[in-house]
Amino acid sequence: MEIEFIDGGVTAVAGFKAAGLHCGIRKNKSKRDLALILADKQCAAAAVYTTNKVKAAPLLLTMENLKDNRAWGIIANSGNANACAPGDMAAAKETVETLARHTSLSPKDFIINSTGVIGQALPVDAITAAIPALLDSLSTEIEPVAEAIMTTDTFPKTAAVKFKVAGKEVTIGGIAKGSGMIHPNMATMFAFLTTDINIEPKLLHEAIKASADCSYNRISVDGDTSTNDMTAILASGSAENPLISEKNEDYTSFLQALNMLNIKLARDIAKDGEGATKLITCFVSGADSLYDAEVISKSVISSSLVKAAMFGEDANIGRVLCAMGYSGGNFDTAKVDISYTSSAGNIAVCKQGIGLAFDEEVAALVLAETEISIEIDLNSGDYNSYAYGCDLTYDYVKINGDYRS
Repeated sequence: MEIEFIDGGVTAVAGFKAAGLHCGIRKNKSKRDLALILADKQCAAAAVYTTNKVKAAPLLLTMENLKDNRAWGIIANSGNANACAPGDMAAAKETVETLARHTSLSPKDFIINSTGVIGQALPVDAITAAIPALLDSLSTEIEPVAEAIMTTDTFPKTAAVKFKVAGKEVTIGGIAKGSGMIHPNMATMFAFLTTDINIEPKLLHEAIKASADCSYNRISVDGDTSTNDMTAILASGSAENPLISEKNEDYTSFLQALNMLNIKLARDIAKDGEGATKLITCFVSGADSLYDAEVISKSVISSSLVKAAMFGEDANIGRVLCAMGYSGGNFDTAKVDISYTSSAGNIAVCKQGIGLAFDEEVAALVLAETEISIEIDLNSGDYNSYAYGCDLTYDYVKINGDYRS
């Protein structure tokens, strides 16, 4: 199947418009802090959420609203997480109720989320006062909505793909945010997706869950899982492909395209880790099971010592072997091969569990690049997996030391 990346994000899909503006949550008036995505018809809808036991009020409200697996739009703010805060659920409900009044829809027709500082009351009056202007500014321009969900992100994250299902052209578009509090099993990240595919809600939910598992749940920046993480998708059915009601060839095509889109956005999140200078990918091959490959790759990119070594451009295999050893994955140390790869070349540093002599200058050149792969071959089975992370820098501490200010 041919899948083509195209320009745009959520508005690359016909029938969807979006907007982003500054409503007053952030003190900096140059930063947009309120976002809206709205469809021209009711959509099948699905979402997956943080595994953190502490969940923000907007997530809990979205879970309730999506019990019917239908929605018209998504509203989100940055600058305040509306989590564990005075009046948090009341603020979330007031937001969707106000949006419903201005659109002649139901409050239950909207997905809602927030991101930012936890524990502080959300200035909901600023949001409700801005909703008319937000609706008036709806367009197919992607930058405003992508920027409005950013917190410490250094760049907006957008992507879109097109492909064919049963001879009909289908489009999927997405925007995402995430830079800190990022860890497998959802992180402090949003991914909001739109598509025109015609699919039953139950299968849409299964697809977004499976896709999140091979994308957003395989990234880590700092080991912290947030209270507000969400991946949500709206499917309008406007592509007019035959309804996907079973896991057939059409479902597989959709899932493949969805995975490509989400992996691209997930990589962007990992690359934009707070203070990061390098994107790190860990590929594990030759495992006895998928579980072993997954937990080992996640453990390596989550290790603070591995991340620090990548920042220091130090080809220290002890950091990698240590992270593998406490991962919980099964492997035979005497069979492990490790190498580092980047656009500057490849250097083998471990063979059958024993460190190799290597040229430190060559290793420094390989690790000096902005994208580095740690390649681990367990030489035991047929399973493989991957995870994405970033290096740990001085700036990470600086950013998080005074996050609230």
